[in-house]
Amino acid sequence: MHRASASAQPIAEKIRPVIALSALGSASMQDCLRFRFTVPVDETPHRLTASHPSGILAASRCRNLTLRICHILRTIMPGIKNALTVLVALTLLSSAAAADLPPTQDDYVDPDAELELLFDGACILTEGVAAGHDGRVYFSDITFSHACRGDDGSIEAGHIWAFDPETGESTVFRSPSGMSNGLKFDAAGNLIAAEGADYGGRRVTRTDMKTGKTSIIAGLYEGRPFNSPNDITIDEQGRIYFSDPRYLGHEPIDQPVMAVYRIDTDGSIERIITDAGKPNGVCISPDQKSLYVVSNDNGSTGIGVIPDDAPLHKGRMALLAYDLSADGTAEFREILVDYAPQDGPDGLVVDENGNLYVAVRDLTRPGICIYAPDGTELAYIETELPTNVGFGRGKDSHILYITAGKSLYRIPVKNKGYQLPE
Repeated sequence: MHRASASAQPIAEKIRPVIALSALGSASMQDCLRFRFTVPVDETPHRLTASHPSGILAASRCRNLTLRICHILRTIMPGIKNALTVLVALTLLSSAAAADLPPTQDDYVDPDAELELLFDGACILTEGVAAGHDGRVYFSDITFSHACRGDDGSIEAGHIWAFDPETGESTVFRSPSGMSNGLKFDAAGNLIAAEGADYGGRRVTRTDMKTGKTSIIAGLYEGRPFNSPNDITIDEQGRIYFSDPRYLGHEPIDQPVMAVYRIDTDGSIERIITDAGKPNGVCISPDQKSLYVVSNDNGSTGIGVIPDDAPLHKGRMALLAYDLSADGTAEFREILVDYAPQDGPDGLVVDENGNLYVAVRDLTRPGICIYAPDGTELAYIETELPTNVGFGRGKDSHILYITAGKSLYRIPVKNKGYQLPE
């Protein structure tokens, strides 16, 4: 590299502090401080040459300096055509690795996107939203026995609703639902439902959507009923994973631990996670290498039974990541997000890039948080207190459906949702 001449040195000295000041504004721009701008002595008109020890990738972090540098050149070197060359060169450097720059909220949710109310006719709580192969969106209407009663004292038996995006109408798909909570569709288009306690089935069922027939695929473990199956996820081998906590219900707690189970394709059932506290939402990454588990310990196994003023001793509120092996075993890897002392999440899904969309029930900031696979928050969608999320299919694969309160909502997002290969 050429050394700057004495006559050109003031130009470089003027540029150097402006670049430094621009770079100081962001930790991700610290590498810009190491740029060296010099003016060759043997070329007319003078041109600036930039070098950086980390190469083009590091140079790309400085792309927001390009216009400032060009402005300086035009100010202190009027008439020099090669100022445009510098602008073009730096712009090309930045474009070569623009992905190195941190993303913004607008990269995931359009700032003009609106949350649309689709349904508000549930008794007390909607849950488990999932798009079927028929294009309709299915969700649970959990009818807590202490709240959803008729004038004669009868207890509503839970319902599964189906929303049709073409007509905008919601109709009852199945009632009673067995107090279904989490819902998912397998690769063949069958509906897999986690049925909870509180007069529910306390089991996992599979419904053939072509015939309407339903089978029990997990009813007992080691001869005892489950506590209250809550959420569902399915891997590309066809194995089904479900969480089994207890939040409400008069039935005895028959399993000694609140755990995550796996149903293998041969029908056998394995308890695979026992260290997740009170497991709730479960989801598998698109590369099939991570199993995400929500730990949401609200301190109660009897919602509606414990007096409202009774103190609750809450436990872990976190989003956990487990390494998932090819044989379906899981090993704890890390806590991605710790929500304590606020309330934690409920359900979650992933997009085709592996980002997580998590229904967070933090009373101070309720909504859908979008996280990178390492737990970095990328975007936030404010909602009423949410329970679960799910993506549409086909032309609606970029539509995020949200269950919250007594309602179903939708909002368009930038990325398409991940679905099992059909």
